[in-house]
Amino acid sequence: MRESLNHPFRAELGATLRLAGPLALANMLQMAVFAIDVIFVARLGQESLAASSLAVAIVAVVMMGLNGVTGAVAPLIAAEIGRRRNSIREVRRSVRMALWLALALGVGAVGICFLGETIMLATGQDPHVVALSGGFIRVVSLALIPMAVANVLRTFVSALGRPVFATMITALAILVNALGNYALVFGNFGAPALGLNGSATASVITACVTVLAYVLAIRSDRQLRRFHIFGRWWRPEWSRLRQMLGLGLPISATLIAEGGLFSGAAFLMGRVGETELAAHTVALQIAAFAFQVPYGIGQAATIRVGYHYGANNKAAIGHAGWAAIVIGLAFVGVSALAMLLFPKAIISAYVDISAPENAGMVILAMQYLFVAAVFQLTDGLQAVVAGALRGIQDTRIPAVIAVLGYWAAGFATSVALGLFTPLRGVGVWIGLAVGLTVAAILLLGRWHWRERFRLVPESVVQPVSAPVIHAVIA
Repeated sequence: MRESLNHPFRAELGATLRLAGPLALANMLQMAVFAIDVIFVARLGQESLAASSLAVAIVAVVMMGLNGVTGAVAPLIAAEIGRRRNSIREVRRSVRMALWLALALGVGAVGICFLGETIMLATGQDPHVVALSGGFIRVVSLALIPMAVANVLRTFVSALGRPVFATMITALAILVNALGNYALVFGNFGAPALGLNGSATASVITACVTVLAYVLAIRSDRQLRRFHIFGRWWRPEWSRLRQMLGLGLPISATLIAEGGLFSGAAFLMGRVGETELAAHTVALQIAAFAFQVPYGIGQAATIRVGYHYGANNKAAIGHAGWAAIVIGLAFVGVSALAMLLFPKAIISAYVDISAPENAGMVILAMQYLFVAAVFQLTDGLQAVVAGALRGIQDTRIPAVIAVLGYWAAGFATSVALGLFTPLRGVGVWIGLAVGLTVAAILLLGRWHWRERFRLVPESVVQPVSAPVIHAVIA
């Protein structure tokens, strides 16, 4: 850790913070978009909340898989800029192929979600709740394609030094989703009262508006417009597509493994009881909201580490990765403390804690939130370290670690403690903590011994100052 004491490390701290700040804020705002759905649906009753939770559990995993494949564009863009070659052409090719994947895989993702009712029934869920979920998931799944496209465009603007665009556009999405839910769930502004399906429709509208906003932002910014990412969109770049799949599929597997762990926990909760599932939904929303900051730091780590990886600068790779880890641990320490000290106040932002019918759900949610506070440290750590490893284009072994940690250790523990002990819902959450902790330890070890595993270049090349690159990355 001697490298953490020198000036380059302090400089990297500042650069990472400047990039991670807007990304983390955009992630948190995105969770606010999802939270709006929960807030409105919760007003329809616990049954509707449970139904939407099951549907979202499937959609979220599918969406993570999409984002994993298309998210491979981030380390590729960063490395291309770091190499100082014709980055405009190379970046354009990467973004174009990522958009191809977003559209093609998005269609397949919608098809998977249309099988949602069958999946839910196969896991032993309440048929009445499943019937409510069926219509919701068929509508909300239509948002997957524009959401995948928006993820590519967001990665592009962020890697090119415009992460604030992601923040502003996500803030716009909050407004659009809130108005859509207000109008379509309860029939305001002269719109039909569609109930649960109204919330799903609002999500589709919000996703489409988000894509349009990114297109307008890219076309209005001179620095971004010069890449012409929408030009010759029909032209294939097969080698780049294969490269992106080689990096992106393991990332997708990693995200699916983690998302599947939490979605699997929702299905376990559905077998434990409806109240437990509703409490799980609320507690998970809170934990996921806090997670968006270390996730944003991990995204910044991918870009910063990827830039130095492309520049063949071994020392700077270490500075960038450890800086992101330090920042991530500092934040999750604060968020964990908040969950321990103010659980009821935090829960009250999602449900009416004074309502007698919510009393049991609130008690359970507080218990789950206590466990969430404990695993905040390891959850945040694994997110940041995974991002740093993606920056050096190491995705395959981390995917194996994710499957082993989240499922062999985590989900197995959730099943054992949740279904076969009196711990029930708390046991499910303890399993989540176990899985995240195992993954964090293994990923951190791989990052620490990255040179031993030959994941970084042997030579050290100090990057030459370039005004355009500085403007994009710093």
